[in-house]
Amino acid sequence: MTIFGPAIDVRPLFPRERRALLDLLGGLAPEDWSRPTVCPGWDVHDVVAHVLNDYMRRLSGSRDGYGRAVFADDETLPAYLARVNGQFAEALRQISPQVMIDLLGRLGGQLDDLWAARDLGGPADLDVSWAATDVGSPAWLDIGREYTEFWVHQQQVRDAVSAPGADEPALMGPVLDVFARALPYTLRSEERPEGTTVVLEVTGPAGGRWSATRGAGRWRMSQAGAEPAARVSMDQDTFWRLATRGVTPDQARERADMTGDPALAASVATLLAIVA
Repeated sequence: MTIFGPAIDVRPLFPRERRALLDLLGGLAPEDWSRPTVCPGWDVHDVVAHVLNDYMRRLSGSRDGYGRAVFADDETLPAYLARVNGQFAEALRQISPQVMIDLLGRLGGQLDDLWAARDLGGPADLDVSWAATDVGSPAWLDIGREYTEFWVHQQQVRDAVSAPGADEPALMGPVLDVFARALPYTLRSEERPEGTTVVLEVTGPAGGRWSATRGAGRWRMSQAGAEPAARVSMDQDTFWRLATRGVTPDQARERADMTGDPALAASVATLLAIVA
């Protein structure tokens, strides 16, 4: 088992998540598309355009081998992504919602075919930087990251238009599981004796329990064993919003139950599972 823990296969969930998204978008009123979202400066139309950008960019790079990323001088990855994502969202403001819905439906099946052809244990096409920066990611984590991306943006649209859904355990549980794989990287600056363990518990129907243990000079996902040095428990809604910065670490700490080593517990509440 790698530092990222046991593999998870989310590939069967992409069509289900996309069907929920398309059903949601097909029922929106014209004024819903201009409602603001949690993404600064972006309305619903912009968020949907961003999802379409994700589809197109992934097919272009992973399937077609077309890589044209050009970083500006001294531009970091977060800055680059913010710039190009903003440019795409702005460009698609001239495209109708129906055209975007049609493209999502047409391209989604092509993405499903791309994932189906991947060896989950092989190397990722794109490493997951929020899980590790010095170890290559496995394909299953890369694909899992993409699933969380689509699910979270769907939730952001749902929040904006007050339309809850797509949060049943079968769809939401794997999102939380993938996000929890950021735990070792979250704890990277906390040096502790070998064997020190931290436990993260997420409550709710889609929740679970994950552990990270210090070993061979780094933190890694582990099976729960001895009494942990720190334990953090929070509800599933708080956890996914923390991981995507829909709530701040301070807000997450206020909502969480934290015991044990204060520094370790506080560090868990900084978990981030997006590039920001």
